[in-house]
Amino acid sequence: MTGAVGSVERTAVYAAKQAGANVIAGVKKDQVRRAAELGADEIVALDDPDEMARMGPVDIVANCVRGATASRLLGKVKPGGMFVSVTGIPDGADAFPQVRTKAFVSKQDINTYLYAAGGIISGKLEIPVSRILPLRQAADAHAEMAHGGAGKILLRP
Repeated sequence: MTGAVGSVERTAVYAAKQAGANVIAGVKKDQVRRAAELGADEIVALDDPDEMARMGPVDIVANCVRGATASRLLGKVKPGGMFVSVTGIPDGADAFPQVRTKAFVSKQDINTYLYAAGGIISGKLEIPVSRILPLRQAADAHAEMAHGGAGKILLRP
């Protein structure tokens, strides 16, 4: 799971672990400590060439990053394995015909939200929230998010 400390991938780590998968959390070096809280079986710093070199072959990559990191991960997928990505198929994918690639678009529905909410309520899934604002400040929250780096903002009635 690349980008494992982000909200989408935190939820993916949770779902994969609930399904019994062996999960490797792929993060940046400065995120390793935070990733340790996710319950993954292993953590790999994707921006550390030595760690990437030690990473063994995997059945599936669930990808949320772009660029060279995504392209390098294609080479870590076992023949017949799958590279699924919310950021599209990485450059160079055609050099790995033994890897099935799939661009993925999430489908939001009530059951997905209820599943994640169950994980949050049970304490098994945490989605960090950087700020809590009253609903009347929704426009301010959107403006803050548009500038980037805001983290998750929770709006309350």
